[in-house]
Amino acid sequence: VTGASFVVFNGALKASSGFLAKSSIVEDGLMVQITRETMESLRQALRDKKDFKITCGKMDAGDVKEYVDICWVENEEKTNKG
Repeated sequence: VTGASFVVFNGALKASSGFLAKSSIVEDGLMVQITRETMESLRQALRDKKDFKITCGKMDAGDVKEYVDICWVENEEKTNKG
């Protein structure tokens, strides 16, 4: 689990790169590079207020994967007030 001050979603990852998605720590935030198709799905999930999971890593890496989970919560008392 990684805490971050901000998240950047970059929809310019090419399918030919061999990656499903890539995540990296940038300063005190997180940058997630995703394909255009995944960006369209993410945008729709945000509009619909639905949870969304992004699987990061190489396409042929087997079981070793990282995930970026976007989750909607009911109780806002436990979220960052800043």
